Amino acid sequence: MVKSMDFLTLMELNRDDLEKILKDAEYFKKNRKSDKILKDKNIALIFENPSTRTRISFDIGINELGGHSIIINSNESHIGKKESIKDTAKVLSRYVDCIVARVKSHKTLEDFAKYGSVPVINALSDLAHPCQTVADLLTIKEHKNKFKGIKIAYLGDGNNVCNSLIAGCSLLGMDISVATPIGYEPNVNFVLFAMETIEKYGDGSITITNDPISAVEDADVIYTDVWVSMSDKKGIEEAKKIFPLYQVNKKILEYAKEDVIVMHCLPANRGMEITDEVIDGEHSVVYDEAENRLHAQKAVFKYIFDR
Repeated sequence: MVKSMDFLTLMELNRDDLEKILKDAEYFKKNRKSDKILKDKNIALIFENPSTRTRISFDIGINELGGHSIIINSNESHIGKKESIKDTAKVLSRYVDCIVARVKSHKTLEDFAKYGSVPVINALSDLAHPCQTVADLLTIKEHKNKFKGIKIAYLGDGNNVCNSLIAGCSLLGMDISVATPIGYEPNVNFVLFAMETIEKYGDGSITITNDPISAVEDADVIYTDVWVSMSDKKGIEEAKKIFPLYQVNKKILEYAKEDVIVMHCLPANRGMEITDEVIDGEHSVVYDEAENRLHAQKAVFKYIFDR
């Protein structure tokens, strides 16, 4: 049997793939419990890090699709400790139909994909967060009704969330402008992928800058994430010195379009990367974004199992 496709970074996809996933996500949001594409399937949910939205949305999504989830926390298994990822992947592949993993190192996911014989879904790694980006794009579509011609400005650390946004936006022909402090730019491979994708499809753009003002000028969407991320390139005290210019606050919103929407993947450090006034304000769509994790992940399962 040929192994189904893994879902690790979004860079495995083309435009048609991502558009289909988003169309299915829209369907699942309107038809919450309509499909049982995971009937009689067992899904392993592996968590090396604590989780709220990821764990709950995957668990409920699998249940609503007719499947059975098995949650494995890092303190409850030998994964990567007494047992190699290679052996774990080979054994789990005998038990389950898919491995969903939230891991510290992206290499762990790559090893699961390399040695396992079932699909592997990235529920978050230090390199990428593709399921979050699918939910983000669904949210943008709901509020802006299109992708082409939409400008998204990302402010803060060029982390895993930023990397996946770059890949997703370029696949859909959006304009993305990323503003980070010097030394905190996004992963170069995602930037190169975006440039190649933009050239391939002939639309969209990418800008990498250290100037938050230029990034948000005429933006339709402003996105931010925590300053101290899984990459752990700096401590909280250092971040407080480096990142304040990139805070999403009422003043920065004045440079964007009047109907700008503000996004954050949560959890948020209120008062740091985003102010209470903005995250609780009229431009914020963070709770729509959080809900859409559920619908997006169902669509990812459909992409993998019902192609």
